[in-house]
Amino acid sequence: MKMLLRWLLTLVALLALLLAGPVWLLASNQVNTNGHWSSLDRSSAGIAPAPAANAEAVVQVYSARAYHWRGAFGEHIWIATKAEGADSYRLHQVLSWRRPTVVSSIDTPDRAWFGNPPTLLADYRGDAAAQLIPQIETAAANYPQADLYRVWPGPNSNSFIAWIIREVPGFEVTLPVTAIGKDYIFNGVLAAAPSGTGYQLSLGGVVGIMLALEEGFEINVLGLSFGIDLMRPALKLPGIGRLGMPAKVLGS
Repeated sequence: MKMLLRWLLTLVALLALLLAGPVWLLASNQVNTNGHWSSLDRSSAGIAPAPAANAEAVVQVYSARAYHWRGAFGEHIWIATKAEGADSYRLHQVLSWRRPTVVSSIDTPDRAWFGNPPTLLADYRGDAAAQLIPQIETAAANYPQADLYRVWPGPNSNSFIAWIIREVPGFEVTLPVTAIGKDYIFNGVLAAAPSGTGYQLSLGGVVGIMLALEEGFEINVLGLSFGIDLMRPALKLPGIGRLGMPAKVLGS
């Protein structure tokens, strides 16, 4: 009986630790839970180079807090590509309300995600970007779970991005600790870290561990991750994200 009680107390303490960040974000109104999606900001942040002023190929990866209460737990990530000489960007992402879920369409690359401003995660230009674009398009077309979407533990929009990164050689991105679903590995339990600087072990995206130079050390418990980055000192917490130096923007 004492052993059972001890296990129950440990479980409660673990859940409290994992949920403390998201609950605090909601309680302190740091996540927008008001307003219909159609009325929320979707304007450009002015980060991406304008096609009219920049003819070279561009590949960028963006993240932003998820819509509504989900933003207290995680982020949505997408890839923006512009071929050399093109007059527009094409966005590659997974949308939960679409079937198939994979959407590759012309759009504003750095627009807010329903009221939440974007953050640049990776930036490739010129020849490096030109080599990545056709491989990204092929990988997106071959995504193995285009008809399935699960917010937790995956496959979701972040699982899709992690899949693309692993499928395209030389495409290295440091995904935020709040990118729930990034640890969902489709084939097996061991894979390279998205940055390409280490490895991760994951059991269905529910439990896992990652060790890499760029990501640092991360532990995934029930789909929520926490860890520490020593290269660019920062503490990583569920829901809250990084406390410390920002992650390096990888690219050419």
